[in-house]
Amino acid sequence: MNLCSMYKQTLINATQAGAKELKRFFNGKFFISNKEGINNLVTEADHASDKAIREVIKTAFPDHGIVSEESEEKISESEYKWIIDPIDGTVNFANSIPICCVSIGLEYRGEMLMGAVFNPILNEFFFAEKNKGATLNDQKISVSDKTEVLTSCLVTGFPYTYLDQPNGPLQVFSRLIKKGIPLRRLGSAAIDLCWVAAGRFDGFYEHQLYPWDSAAGFLIVEEAGGKVTNLKGEKYSPFEFGIIATNGKIHDELVEWINAE
Repeated sequence: MNLCSMYKQTLINATQAGAKELKRFFNGKFFISNKEGINNLVTEADHASDKAIREVIKTAFPDHGIVSEESEEKISESEYKWIIDPIDGTVNFANSIPICCVSIGLEYRGEMLMGAVFNPILNEFFFAEKNKGATLNDQKISVSDKTEVLTSCLVTGFPYTYLDQPNGPLQVFSRLIKKGIPLRRLGSAAIDLCWVAAGRFDGFYEHQLYPWDSAAGFLIVEEAGGKVTNLKGEKYSPFEFGIIATNGKIHDELVEWINAE
């Protein structure tokens, strides 16, 4: 097995290991605590998933760096970085809403090589490898062909604490829905991105995300033929807050909608 195949198999194994814990706890009883900010939950299942994922990665690549929502980053000199969300959509998960998933991206020298997002409740496994396309349950996926925002179905998310910023989440949301544009809020950015990649949504935007929210999903969108930028329409990095991800055809127009004063 070559090194690239080893990375892929480790990514798949780690994602499945985390998802096994998610599914084991789903719709059951577990301990829930609150991180900084209202409704910023973490559960016993998040920690179990995080542990299972780390064990797989560290067994295969003990020197690689790991960034996880539920663990402090340990300094690593490796040029490889695994970016993990052991459960994206924790509030959904804690309320037995089946829109939640495990999300893992593998980055090398600042470029995302691979990404996987798995919702074991719906049995949907999204995967992408740089320059090799994106799949859902091993079947190739591609973005939609809508060409204008007014006829598009969009999805967004909101931070749990609203930032005091001009043209923020509520203002943009209001601007779009007042024009009758369908705009959904699922509660999992990783799934939002994957559903753009699969053509279910035509576009997604959010004002505040963290690397583990989007590291895998944004590559999946790009490899499905879509476009991902920051809120200004510039090159995207998962290490900045804002994101716009679309089928590419409505991208420039959606950037204008979001930045209109």
